[in-house]
Amino acid sequence: MVTKANGAVCGECGGRTYVIERRGDQAHARVCTCSVRCELCDGRGYAYETREETFSAKVGPKRYEVLVPCVCQHRAKQLAHFNEVGLPGVLAHANFENYQPAIPAQGMALNAARNFAYTFNKAATNKGFILSGPVGTGKTHLLAATLKHLVLELGVKAQYVEISLLYSTIRRGFQEGKSGGEIIGPMSEVEVLAIDELGKGRGSQFEMETLEELIARRYNAGRTTLFATNYSLDPDKKSARPIQGGYSNTEDTRSAVRDLEATSLRERVKERIYSRLCEMCTFVEFPKETPDRRRQMQEESGPNPPPGRMRSGR
Repeated sequence: MVTKANGAVCGECGGRTYVIERRGDQAHARVCTCSVRCELCDGRGYAYETREETFSAKVGPKRYEVLVPCVCQHRAKQLAHFNEVGLPGVLAHANFENYQPAIPAQGMALNAARNFAYTFNKAATNKGFILSGPVGTGKTHLLAATLKHLVLELGVKAQYVEISLLYSTIRRGFQEGKSGGEIIGPMSEVEVLAIDELGKGRGSQFEMETLEELIARRYNAGRTTLFATNYSLDPDKKSARPIQGGYSNTEDTRSAVRDLEATSLRERVKERIYSRLCEMCTFVEFPKETPDRRRQMQEESGPNPPPGRMRSGR
């Protein structure tokens, strides 16, 4: 934490020296106005560091100064990396502190995500986690909070992807002459990948092959992957959703029917992928009666919520 000369903490960044805000549909990090000109290097970007080394037994240890990148340069790189993560703009302010569990299971999920983030070891293989539960229970909020800590505090390279958007990106890539492997490749190599809405989609051969290739690559490389899903982790639990009324095409109807028939994550992603998930991740599931945070906020606030009351329920 950085404080001003008078000992006060910046009201904009809280002493972190950076601010995360919504920019379009993405969460964006920037250097806080209080730290645009670094006080350590006076904006030069480098600083002197004193080192001590013994060049000969006769002369003994000698101290000398070398130029090294200032901490502000490391911060700038971390902010640049964060802006490549792809977190949704609606989650710009999501962190561990403002996640408010409504039931014990959500408290367990918060502890699991926070413990994972705070004990992450870049030099070791880290087991990921899967958060399962109904919509609006804060699963994506916890994914975002985890990635923020990893990238901005530990310098980990990470990426977020919503699975249906990945499928759409690959389909557009086909039209531009790209292969699916070209798009999946970078996601296979990033240190930590967060996949949201796992199990969502039409269950087509293309989608299943894409998901299996991505997970297989990361599994074989021992890379850490985090997931969130609306489907139950327990194959004996039923989480069927009613088919929505109104107009729908044939494929949408078939997809809705599959959703009713396949009510567990295991059924949605098939045995091979599910088996790998069991080894790659710790499972955390919210019960189906977990309240929808977005709906609760709307009911509590009414049609015109007061400023500062909005929170993410994803």
